[in-house]
Order: sequence, then C-alpha cells, then structure tokens
Amino acid sequence: MLTAKQHELIRFIQQRLEETGISPSFEEMKAALDLKSKSGVHRLISALEERGFIRRLPNRARALEVLKNPEDVLPSAITKPANDVVARTTAPPVAQPEPANDVIELPLHGRIAAGAPIEALEGQSSLPVPAALLGPGDHYALEVSGDSMIEAGIFDGDFALIKRTTTARDGEIVVALVDNEEATLKYLHRDGSMVRLDPANASYSAQVYQPGQVEVQGKLAGLLRRYH
Repeated sequence: MLTAKQHELIRFIQQRLEETGISPSFEEMKAALDLKSKSGVHRLISALEERGFIRRLPNRARALEVLKNPEDVLPSAITKPANDVVARTTAPPVAQPEPANDVIELPLHGRIAAGAPIEALEGQSSLPVPAALLGPGDHYALEVSGDSMIEAGIFDGDFALIKRTTTARDGEIVVALVDNEEATLKYLHRDGSMVRLDPANASYSAQVYQPGQVEVQGKLAGLLRRYH
C-alpha cells in the first residue's frame, strides 16, 4: 500500500508528464506536496522506485518514468477515435531539453573518523547534494576527519554520502559504530569469528572487534569535496 503523500506525488508526476512530457523538478514536487525540504521528495521517490511504480532514467537528473499506477491513480481521460479503437494511453516520446541538476538537502550528522574512532555527532545542519549522486534509499552525510582512508580517495574534510543500512558485504566501506559510542569509516571484513575494520593507509593498522562490538550504520554511496 502507498501512503497518501506517495499517491499524491505519483499523481503529480503523471499529470506533468502527460501535460509537458517532462517530469517535474524536485523544487516543483516539494511545492506541490507542501513539503519542507527536497529530502522529503527524495525519500518519496525512493519509496516509489523500490515498489516498482517509477524509475529514474539513467544519466538524467530530472527524468522520471511512471511504470505503473496504483488503482486509484488513473491516466487522464482517453479520447476514443472515430474508428472505435481505443487510443494508446502513452503519448509518443517528446524531445526533452537537457535538465538542470536537482539538489537534495541531506542531513549532515557531524564528523566521522577516518583514523582512530571518534564520536559521530548528530547535527541539525544539512548539506546540498546533486540528486544524480544518490540512488534509492535513505541517505545522510558525514564530514570526514583524518587520513586513514586516503588510499581509497577519501581525504580529511571530504563529505561522505552514506546510504542508511544495517548490513554490508565484505570489502564495502561502512560507517561502523564501535561499542555503541564511537563511529569510524573503514572497510568491513569478517575475519573468522571476529569483525575487522581495515584502513586504506599503510600507516594505520586494522581494528579487530567482537561481532557484538560493531554495528553497521550505513555504507559509502558517494563523496563530495570542496576546494577552497
């Protein structure tokens, strides 16, 4: 079942596609649904995408396709042609201009260590991120502190874009909460009955813990870097 906001959003996308052939921008969707931020739009789109109602067209930040409608979301009225054959409900493709990148405001949850573990602080600030950098799911951002992941291209002051999850495969870069109080950004490996958090810097040693000491809080989805 879809929520009321999900129903409202898919109606709005369908209507805009039928009227103009171009999907609405995140700003237009935010205004139409009376949402406070674009991150709310991103969450709704991700939920609809995961349920198979829409999909994002690759390499286009502002290109959505409606794959199916819920029962109470119907296409606009169908015109019956003179030969009594029902017209196609899908309009022929319309040439679309290159879209401008939409931006999502991700919650920025303090700093994360790429060195010795430090506390990951919950914050009230946000970070504007191009929507094209993110896939489906719920995301947040952390500012990187330290140099233990430099061989993976992750530097002090970078912003790590994290997909929220509690599971990860061996070899993925994760946000690991250690002893329920300190967080670090490392490669995750399961070493026998232990959990190993590996740096990407030969100057640092791996950290080995009991499984109960480590909780995965997300995995790396992308990076942003500012040049001053």
